[in-house]
Amino acid sequence: MEWIILVFVGFCSGMIGSLVGLGGGVILIPFLLFLGAYTTLVTPISPQVLVGISLIVMIFTGLSSTLAYVKHKRVDYKSGLIFFIGSGPGAILGSFLNKYLTEDIFSVFFGVFVIVLSFVLMFRNRVKPLLISKDVKFTREYKETDGTTVIYGFKPWIAICLTFVVGFLSGFIGIGGGSLMVPAMILLFGFPISVAVATSMFMVFLSAIVGSSTHLFLGNVDWVYALALIPGAWFGGKTGVFINSKLKSDTVVLLLRWILVIIGLQLIYQGIQ
Repeated sequence: MEWIILVFVGFCSGMIGSLVGLGGGVILIPFLLFLGAYTTLVTPISPQVLVGISLIVMIFTGLSSTLAYVKHKRVDYKSGLIFFIGSGPGAILGSFLNKYLTEDIFSVFFGVFVIVLSFVLMFRNRVKPLLISKDVKFTREYKETDGTTVIYGFKPWIAICLTFVVGFLSGFIGIGGGSLMVPAMILLFGFPISVAVATSMFMVFLSAIVGSSTHLFLGNVDWVYALALIPGAWFGGKTGVFINSKLKSDTVVLLLRWILVIIGLQLIYQGIQ
């Protein structure tokens, strides 16, 4: 029974994560925290092992989603690799500092974090992307399905500093970084939403490899859980990409906001009671 539940959890986290570019950790971790705290279906897991498992699973969610998004020609590889220059070292540092987290602090911190993100997305249409500045030298073009050409870009040093923080949070609380990176790409760099989601999954894949390797070194991975979650996450990732291709951008963002609010409130409640 436990294996069936874990496969289902893996599928849901992979599907929702790839649908909105989160990576899945922001879905997977609350699911496992809830099941461990309130049911006998899943054995309670420490925050350290939980993050290690999440990052292992996100390797497969990220790879599955990236391969699917490649077919739709939405992945911006050059931007993703620049982002990884910052997120890789950040993931290593976050993984080492993760040992200081207790379960209650972990839940509250995670909950507040995702609720703040949901409010950030609320104002995304009112914020002028920073790429308009003339000194932005790294610019890209993307043609939308309706034929509109979108120009976006960023200063590499700003992107690397930002993604260092994203990578740190990935290793620290196992979120994969997409929950912060997707809003940042949309709000700060002017990425089209479809490209932001796809490129985020590419970066999640790379960061998860680095972060999970560090957690493996620290002994923070329970392979019984990881192996049960991976198959669901793989097929969930592909399902999320398929659904994403059928939805409008604003619908994807609305889904992301509501998912974050619900998860955040549940985690805060769980951590303070």
